[in-house]
Amino acid sequence: MNRTNQSTIIKEAINSYLDKGVTDKQDIYTKVVDELGVPRPTVRRVARDLRTELLQKIQILQSDMPKTAATPDDDEQQP
Repeated sequence: MNRTNQSTIIKEAINSYLDKGVTDKQDIYTKVVDELGVPRPTVRRVARDLRTELLQKIQILQSDMPKTAATPDDDEQQP
């Protein structure tokens, strides 16, 4: 199994356990290792990658609308 495919399968397994309501990180890691037979460090690496991806998406969704340089902010308009 190549690394990209393996990572995708591990991410899907992690998400599956999260969707099922499993909230203990170590429990999720153990279940994924048992289910897929992959090494625990691999699951931890993929989980870190998944966290990073999700945090980036959250930051995008939490950010304000992009501002153009030529247009002043609404609350900074000149009288």
